[in-house]
Amino acid sequence: MKFRRRTIDGIAELICGNRAEGETCYFPYRSSYYLTAFFKDAGTAYEHDGSTRSWWVAETLETILAEPSKDAQAPPDAFLRVIQCLMDQGDAEDEPANRPGALTALNAHLAREGFQAFFADDRLCYLKNTETKAVAGLVSSPHRPLSPEETKKKDQLTAFLDQCSEDELIEDILLPLFRQLGFSRITAAGHKDKALEYGKDIWMRHVLPTQHVLYFGIQAKRGKLDSAGVTKSSNANVAEIHNQVTMMLGHEIFDPEVSRRVLVDHVFIIAGGEITKAARNWIGNKLDATKRSQIMFMDRGDIVNLFVTSNVALPAATEHATSSLDDEIPF
Repeated sequence: MKFRRRTIDGIAELICGNRAEGETCYFPYRSSYYLTAFFKDAGTAYEHDGSTRSWWVAETLETILAEPSKDAQAPPDAFLRVIQCLMDQGDAEDEPANRPGALTALNAHLAREGFQAFFADDRLCYLKNTETKAVAGLVSSPHRPLSPEETKKKDQLTAFLDQCSEDELIEDILLPLFRQLGFSRITAAGHKDKALEYGKDIWMRHVLPTQHVLYFGIQAKRGKLDSAGVTKSSNANVAEIHNQVTMMLGHEIFDPEVSRRVLVDHVFIIAGGEITKAARNWIGNKLDATKRSQIMFMDRGDIVNLFVTSNVALPAATEHATSSLDDEIPF
């Protein structure tokens, strides 16, 4: 990834902790020894060679930014570790631990490159793409144990899913989640005009490191997805989903960025409730071997865990959902 030299020089001055006369510096001064220790803490092997500190740091940052990145729209992991070391809350000087002054100084430089630094719940600093809203380098297993803060967030999200509409599931949960996961051109069909939906609630695309593009469709249902002969009103039947998925895979979408019509490569079937094992087996048996590999399932547990561990902000409506549950006190 290429940053402007002005941006690199500015971040280098922050790492060095250089203080201009009459200005407040929120970063500790680092001599030659401590610059080497700083980059070692960031997981790199760079050692200061005795040259001018700010010049050496700038050249080192430029070398780090030239390294391969797992995401074409994000800086390399080594640069993200440098930012986390720079914004260590234990290094706060003349300001609170959340370092508002340091964040302002850093973001003044990152804004030129379309990024914004922020502190997450784990007190570490991350970079967010201001256009796509995706957080760079925030990869965490959705199956790991959750912290107390994450458990509370999970409970709030579960309460929201219990009473949200299908449009709220799409707009407030799925769209922010998939943006966070690095998908782009996310387009929601909505439910105002069923004739134009063609079985797709959302379509989006994902750019591979090789720059090849895969297109994804999402069929979302608010409640439980089952295969029962008689389905409750709050649930959806897998036979209906099968018809919509078939339409989705067979109908082209227009991508305005490449000015051509393309087919969906893969489909997510997402339920705000449970997807029963019988439902998964039914639709798997209905599809032939070629289409079966194109279908992926996500139920409430998958959505909630992925949402929480990816550090996506909760929708504002969750506060109302949680408070309404608190009001229901049994006597």
